[in-house]
Amino acid sequence: MALKHFTPIFHVPLLLLLLAFFGTQSVQAQVYSNREVNPNREVVSDSLKQIKYPYVLPILGEKAAQAGYTLPLSAGMSLNYLFQESDVTINNLMIGFNNGPMYNLDDVIRFKNAQARTSAFNFRPDIWILPFLNVYGIIAGSASSTEVDFGVFVPNGTGYTEIIDLQTKADFSGLTAGFGITPTIGIANGWLALDMNFTWTDIDALEEPAFSFVFGPRMGKTFKFSKKSNLAVWVGGFRVKINSGTSGTLPLDALLSGEGALEKIDQGYMRLEEAQNQLDSWWEGLTSAQQRIYQPVYDRSNEAIGRVGEALNALENGLNQIGESTVQYSLDKQQKEMWNFLVGAQYQLNPKWMFRGEVGFLGTRTQVLAGIQYRFGL
Repeated sequence: MALKHFTPIFHVPLLLLLLAFFGTQSVQAQVYSNREVNPNREVVSDSLKQIKYPYVLPILGEKAAQAGYTLPLSAGMSLNYLFQESDVTINNLMIGFNNGPMYNLDDVIRFKNAQARTSAFNFRPDIWILPFLNVYGIIAGSASSTEVDFGVFVPNGTGYTEIIDLQTKADFSGLTAGFGITPTIGIANGWLALDMNFTWTDIDALEEPAFSFVFGPRMGKTFKFSKKSNLAVWVGGFRVKINSGTSGTLPLDALLSGEGALEKIDQGYMRLEEAQNQLDSWWEGLTSAQQRIYQPVYDRSNEAIGRVGEALNALENGLNQIGESTVQYSLDKQQKEMWNFLVGAQYQLNPKWMFRGEVGFLGTRTQVLAGIQYRFGL
């Protein structure tokens, strides 16, 4: 069987490691302005008018305090740990080998499962610009892994034959930076917050940093234990949007080891030959009129079988000389489900020290966050 020149196709799924957005390092504002009194009562209202707010920030802080709002200290620093696991989907997959031509492989690779895990530490300084607006920065480091289960399929005339299936895993690290804003309002000792943040994650394998946008609406209530301590609980949602286009270059030895792969390649050659025989038998069973109709299908099927055969050869050579091969790629990726549900709580020991935990679940993303925060006035 004559095989046309083609780029190897089996290294690419591990390029999902580009989804370092799963190291999405977002952490929402952890304190809110609570309205704890009813300023419509005349006596209380007169007392509130005497309040002198001691800090420059937030702007209009004194007016908010006189209106009956208890404001958090205006600046803070928090350190947070985040674990996240998420499923993703991939489209428009293109690869090249050793800086060769790029080819679209959507028609031969099928992803059965693609899952990313991230553990990250996040440092987040923040300030209250207005009583209802918190702004913050994000600096984070993450360690992530991506596991991909995929198969290569070729048409055989009556359906498709799976030539080879592989499971791959990659570990990588990244640095994230960004910023966020949280509009919030206090209502009857509770609050509503609409957190939004924008982050960029840098990985050596990426040509450009990966961008992500997170939207996290939350609604909560605060329960006071004393004048200084309280417990806030909330429910909400978590929505992630990442840049869909990703491209870069990776060494083959960073993606795929030869253990077990060479045996699968040998099986792939046999299945490829079976698919070719099935295709030829199907074609020969057609009438002349039917062959004229199905000629384009037959030609595309032969072309796909040729591509996969060349890819098997290239993959085998790459595994035997793994230190000398590189893979160039581009793909479109997205969260399998953009939304998940979350619940959280924060214990305030005093106005300066706070401890937070949050769990996200439902859908195809799970996340756990734990953090400590220190606040001070500006």
